[in-house]
Amino acid sequence: MAWTKYQIFLAGLMIITGSINTLATKWADDSESKGRDGKVKKFNHPFLQAVSMFFGEFLCFLAYKLMFHYYMRRNENDEEKLPYSIKGNRKFNPFIFMIPALCDMTATSVMYIGLNMTSSSSFQMLRGALIIFTGLFSIIFLKRRLRLYHWVGMFLVTGGLVIVGLSDMLAKKTGESGESNSIIGDVLIMLAQIVVATQMIVEEKYVSGSNVSPLQAVGWEGIFGFITLSLLLVPMYFIKVGGKMFETNPNGQIEDAIDGFYQIFNSWEVASGISGTIMSIAFFNFAGISVTKQLSATTRTVLDSVRTIIIWVFSLAIGEEYFSLYKLGGFFVLLIGMAIYNNVFNGLCSNNTETLIITDDAEGEEADGAHSQDIIS
Repeated sequence: MAWTKYQIFLAGLMIITGSINTLATKWADDSESKGRDGKVKKFNHPFLQAVSMFFGEFLCFLAYKLMFHYYMRRNENDEEKLPYSIKGNRKFNPFIFMIPALCDMTATSVMYIGLNMTSSSSFQMLRGALIIFTGLFSIIFLKRRLRLYHWVGMFLVTGGLVIVGLSDMLAKKTGESGESNSIIGDVLIMLAQIVVATQMIVEEKYVSGSNVSPLQAVGWEGIFGFITLSLLLVPMYFIKVGGKMFETNPNGQIEDAIDGFYQIFNSWEVASGISGTIMSIAFFNFAGISVTKQLSATTRTVLDSVRTIIIWVFSLAIGEEYFSLYKLGGFFVLLIGMAIYNNVFNGLCSNNTETLIITDDAEGEEADGAHSQDIIS
């Protein structure tokens, strides 16, 4: 069946905003600006960046409220005519999103630390480790039985991750992701997927049955994540740990948000990167939710792979990294593994597929708030 113009628009919006999200965050990381200590340095504030990401998710909550009141007035208070992204139960305890938000907060912060150490393409590819951990956790905690194609997909994804990591280890050129700390960044990104997998399992077990609007669910996680991490920035300012990872903060703190704001206001490049992160995550969540409903979760997985290609090509074009056959091979192994795991090849020919669809939101990516429709036993 041919796609409508609106569906093509949604697919394009998802690919573009998803790509911008990672590239904008990395753009801020690589930009130099004067901090509160008067020194010009790169923007190394992963926790402050995570706060901005959650603020972007909070914008989804505002969008939900505006859309809800608009469509209710338009449809004469008939909730049955509401769009999928805002239709759902409105009588629920918002604190059911607290634990998923804390998981999202932890994973996003760790991944942003890793992104500071490696390339944006490696960052995007290594997030494929989510499939492995979610598959294993679904067996342990949800008592699911994976089919053979799930195991084959997980095996190939593991192989792809090893190859991508190997490409970073072998890269030796200055400025490429293969610098000495890139492996640490790669490991942090993959470890963060354990937390993301935990988030998805918790949402599947305790949240999905509440039938909350996906856009509202993303918004509530954004609210809890934004408030919690903003409060944590205060003690982080006073905890001095030193070390190379935190040497750009004036006193070697875990996070110096004041220094970060100085750098944002002193550089249009940093400000543009942060603004891009905020706006792109909001539109990406909306587009991702809509694609899942209008088309399918399988299509969403395919589009997410296109996003990875765009990020890598752009990174090569601007000279952030150098072309590597190892990374190209690793990406294709990852791509095939994810496609097999998500039953994409069968899903493209049939709408009645039984899959365990995994999406990254993150940038909590994002979560669509209705994982019972994305993760099916």
